Amino acid sequence: MSFTTSATVAQSQIAEPDLTEKVDEVVDLDTPWIVLVWNDPINLMSYVSFIFQKLFGYSKEKADLLMLDVHEKGRAVVSTGSREHAEMDVFRLHEHGLWATMQQD
Repeated sequence: MSFTTSATVAQSQIAEPDLTEKVDEVVDLDTPWIVLVWNDPINLMSYVSFIFQKLFGYSKEKADLLMLDVHEKGRAVVSTGSREHAEMDVFRLHEHGLWATMQQD
């Protein structure tokens, strides 16, 4: 039995990443975020209106209009602003038992 003393080393090439395949989501920091309150079968309409007045300082008339949007259309935009502001509003709404989400406008 004989062994080859000269080992052949295959050169490996490092492949460059194909940047056309990679798609990163670009977030525009200037685009405001909106906070949506969604309809639910639990909370009374008067309670929802009260919470809008309490948390956002809306007049009774504006709070009632937003509450009617939630009730009739299934959702309403209750605030806009920076991501951090929207996150805080969603948190506060959740604390009061309302179903709220946020999205970039």
